[in-house]
Amino acid sequence: MSSLIPRGNLFDDFFRDVVPGFYVKPLHGDPLPSPAQIRIDVKETDKDYTVHAEVPGVSKDDIHVSLDGNIVTLQAEIKQEDSTGKDQKVLRSERYFGQVSRSFQLPVDVDVAEASAKYDNGVLTLSLPKKQPASGARKLKID
Repeated sequence: MSSLIPRGNLFDDFFRDVVPGFYVKPLHGDPLPSPAQIRIDVKETDKDYTVHAEVPGVSKDDIHVSLDGNIVTLQAEIKQEDSTGKDQKVLRSERYFGQVSRSFQLPVDVDVAEASAKYDNGVLTLSLPKKQPASGARKLKID
């Protein structure tokens, strides 16, 4: 066991927490949210899956959901719009634009024809019915 302090973030943590104004961040160019920042909850019943995804500040027209078997892909296009008045100047802007996406796999294929989506107050709700297995097993006659 080592009692050494890892050198990776010691000074970064100090300057971020103790002296936050030391570094000047750029007006634009802050990174886009990582895919992990599209937070999801997945719930399962015998017949379907329900997915709740947080996508705040995005228009429903800029959200795209694709289903391929048991793979669900969420994509959101985030747009930055700067507006300043006649006597205003921008000192700092942390808004950004770009596209984020997240994919995850479900245990069972989804019935694409019956799937539905709803977007309300920054939360995307997907109702994904499970695909029913083929109608029973078929016994083959051996010749």
